[in-house]
Amino acid sequence: MSPPSGLRAVIFDFDFTLGDSSEAVVVCMNKALGELGLGPVAPEEIRRTIGLTLEVACEALTGVGDPEVHATFKKLFVRAADDVMVARTRLLDGVLPALDSLRKGGVGLGIVTTKFRYRVEEILDHFGERHRFETIVGGDDVAVHKPDPEGLILALEGLEVSSGESLYVGDHVVDAAAAQGAGMPFLGVLTGTTKKEEFGVFPGVGVLQGVRDLPSFLAAVDEWPPTGTRFLGGAGPL
Repeated sequence: MSPPSGLRAVIFDFDFTLGDSSEAVVVCMNKALGELGLGPVAPEEIRRTIGLTLEVACEALTGVGDPEVHATFKKLFVRAADDVMVARTRLLDGVLPALDSLRKGGVGLGIVTTKFRYRVEEILDHFGERHRFETIVGGDDVAVHKPDPEGLILALEGLEVSSGESLYVGDHVVDAAAAQGAGMPFLGVLTGTTKKEEFGVFPGVGVLQGVRDLPSFLAAVDEWPPTGTRFLGGAGPL
């Protein structure tokens, strides 16, 4: 694949974009909520919170706004995740060939996620794939989480590219908002729980079925950043 002129880096979210940790997340959240006397919660409700911080997810699932409860929930979740997260995470179909295509085209790769960086590194090491990424920014690397653009700004610095020379790919509206805040083009993917129309509040956003479709989309774009209807048309207009 020859990348469009001007595109130097693609940055990805992790959960529901590159990988699926939902089975482990459901187990860990319900274990933590159970120890707090606040669970269990239906798996589909938990899946809809993946991509949010643990504190925000706790409040969304329980209606409890107490920061002390959130802090305890986070500790319990992390303790459970240390035991099961790596083994119960899989990479999504078509992701590795897509990454290969991007790297062969000379495009730098990064990850910006609310997951702890060490957790993402452990998962990638488990599959032998960490070498593909030049920078990984986790939730433990930032003072403010997505939708704030801090993580993306750090990744751009690590990749030594500008916002206009890059692309962020994610499955959640917080990813789209973070990209908008960083001044970056964004592509949504439908491998999570976010529906196509939910991305429609963000102007100039395209949507793909998944990361596996990214190389074919980029092959149809001549220059970067894309503009207007050509971008939307190539990715599937909202």
